[in-house]
Amino acid sequence: MNTLAHSGGPGPWILLFPLIWAAVVIGGVTLLRRTVWRGRRAPWQARTPEGGPGVSSPIALLGRRFAAGEIDEEEYWRRLSVLDEQFGRTKGGAA
Repeated sequence: MNTLAHSGGPGPWILLFPLIWAAVVIGGVTLLRRTVWRGRRAPWQARTPEGGPGVSSPIALLGRRFAAGEIDEEEYWRRLSVLDEQFGRTKGGAA
């Protein structure tokens, strides 16, 4: 019977398969550590689909505080006007 032991063995290229699997596992763990396990979104999910402010932007944070009832409407509009001047919703920060 002709087996690998009698035909000279598989050769040094057999080490390539464990190296490929190690690279896949290390890459997967690295990706999970940088995104999901730290509670952050992946780089391609950092902004809203409309191109608006990101999830962790000051304007979004202000909106969440207003929705939770932590600040009243007057304070919300006052702070939003300051944030619009600094961060701006339009390009260049101008209205």
